[in-house]
Amino acid sequence: MGLRPAMDKSTNPLLTPSAFSTEKPLDSSDRKNEMACASGSSTSLLILLNRSRLSPQSQKGQQRIDSALSFGSSHPFSGARRRTKVGLRRMAKPVVKAETVTIEKSGIKVVRNPPESKLTELGVRKWPKWGCPPSKFPWTYSAKETCYLLEGKVKVYPDEADEPVEITAGDLVEFPKGMSCTWDVSVGVDKHYNFE
Repeated sequence: MGLRPAMDKSTNPLLTPSAFSTEKPLDSSDRKNEMACASGSSTSLLILLNRSRLSPQSQKGQQRIDSALSFGSSHPFSGARRRTKVGLRRMAKPVVKAETVTIEKSGIKVVRNPPESKLTELGVRKWPKWGCPPSKFPWTYSAKETCYLLEGKVKVYPDEADEPVEITAGDLVEFPKGMSCTWDVSVGVDKHYNFE
């Protein structure tokens, strides 16, 4: 834990009388605010530092406080650390890269999160597109098909297998020639496809 700076008007230039001089005398509510600021209340600080009440002589003190608060330095009254908007923006956007994983099951090859370089190499974005709403239907592949799912979630049940193969958006999938299966589409499909 850090030590809290002393809030003595004689040692802190931001609390000197010239920094907070006002055009009209302080009333009892202003005195309470001044006491709260000296004890570290940032809410009261905002009330006390209302620009409309500051005289021209106190503008220099206001500028020192504004610069201390806006550039991420320690808060002059509470010792709390302030972050700039840029710092918060950097923290709010973490970069997460998914690992590419290849699964081969029942003759179906699924590449999860393929690198963009692989998609470009194959020319995936130039392939024709096909889509369907949630549904269930049988399908037989007369040729090898490679597809890239842009949207959707499907359980593919190969006729000769006991378990389904699940494919989702972002998967690059190869279906072998001659395979018969049933597609169970739970989320509508939008995909690029290519037959060999």
